[in-house]
Amino acid sequence: MSITALTAYVLVWPIIAAAVLIVLVAGVARDMRNAAKNDDKLV
Repeated sequence: MSITALTAYVLVWPIIAAAVLIVLVAGVARDMRNAAKNDDKLV
């Protein structure tokens, strides 16, 4: 495996992890807003 391909492979994982984290945080934030709007508990 070339050094360029290995570098690209290693650098892509933090981007994927950050994207997943953003999706999860956005979902929890949306659920929190909906719970607050409906006077309901989050859990």
